[in-house]
Amino acid sequence: MKRFFLLLGGILFLSLPANAQFNPNPVLNIENKDKKLLNYGYFLGFNRYGFKFDYKQDSGNQISDVQVTQTTGFNVGLIGELRLNEFLDLRFEPGLYYNARNVGFIGFDDPKKALREVKSTYINFPILLKIGTRRYGNFKPFLVAGPSASLNLGSNEKSLDDNSSGTFRMNKWSYNYELGFGIDFYLEYFKFTPSIRGVFGLTDEIVRDNDPNSQWTGNIESMKTRGLFINFTFE
Repeated sequence: MKRFFLLLGGILFLSLPANAQFNPNPVLNIENKDKKLLNYGYFLGFNRYGFKFDYKQDSGNQISDVQVTQTTGFNVGLIGELRLNEFLDLRFEPGLYYNARNVGFIGFDDPKKALREVKSTYINFPILLKIGTRRYGNFKPFLVAGPSASLNLGSNEKSLDDNSSGTFRMNKWSYNYELGFGIDFYLEYFKFTPSIRGVFGLTDEIVRDNDPNSQWTGNIESMKTRGLFINFTFE
């Protein structure tokens, strides 16, 4: 996934300036938009959440492996941007992210024991550094990266029930880093920005079952979020 982002980001940075040469003197929309110290906006989008599992012991026959089926969720949130200079901005993008993942445990004959539907409603708090190029006419490519903290409203962290009762538990707070790229399009009255971003969990999110030898969580060393965000921003 990291190589994918770097490759596409490089293509954007190399190709867009060349395309801009077809119209060397365009009429600039909202010419002073990026000169403000503070900018505000909102975003809408989609997400694909998954998990990365590490195990205490490698069984060799994948009996302990956990299978994750991803689904598409939605995002909505606000944007606050602080201008540092022509090429750097500091962004705060609190947002609501909803998704559901199906987690399958191998080794069970009963589907009710093997499958867990993990519905998550995250409130995400990223602080991101936006690194842009010079503006080329009415568009400007950029890279974005930074840390984030996510509050999972459906974590079941404090539940006394565990997988033996059909309850999959996760930690309420998780910490990540985010990496992505996008293009600012300067329209007549506002700035429109499509972007794509990868999310990589830094902390273990699983709450293990009460039984340390649980068939569901006993062999799991860590479970960390992996996700993909596609956002459409209006500023």
